[in-house]
Amino acid sequence: MALKSTIFKATLHIADMDRNVYGDFPLTVARHPSETDERMMLRLAVFALFADERLQFTKGLSTQDEPDLWTKSLSDEIELWIDLGLPEESRIRKACGRADQVVIVAYGDRATPVWWQKNQKDLVRFDNLRIYSIDQETLASMAVMAARTMDLQCTIQDGQLWLSDATNNLSFELKTLFPEG
Repeated sequence: MALKSTIFKATLHIADMDRNVYGDFPLTVARHPSETDERMMLRLAVFALFADERLQFTKGLSTQDEPDLWTKSLSDEIELWIDLGLPEESRIRKACGRADQVVIVAYGDRATPVWWQKNQKDLVRFDNLRIYSIDQETLASMAVMAARTMDLQCTIQDGQLWLSDATNNLSFELKTLFPEG
């Protein structure tokens, strides 16, 4: 018998001063049986960083043709494709062809530099691609906030995200790998 996803309810109270996005986003997050708390919380943090009324979680890990999050136009065109992890170059190439903007948030302190060194020369040709990374210590700090019901305050200013719940506070910034600053 296959394991089922675990359902989490989260409300993100977002104040994004960089993009002038303010509001409460009640979300239902299905955590795949193979997904860790760190990765699920990263999905929530990335949602906060790119929050939009049309941004939505996809089937993610359970399907190859969809990213972790995306924004689609009213005519069903993909405006923003967001993948977490270390996707293959072929997947990124396909995403860049299908979406207006593609964002990769890489994680894994030891694996990310190896992945980037291997793929950098093939990926820098895409004008619609942005690649960020996040360190393992930050992911571990986010995982502490994971609960079946979450109420998270998210403040974003100057690229810095402050994430807090009733007992924990965390501040971090994604490291930009591409395009270089």
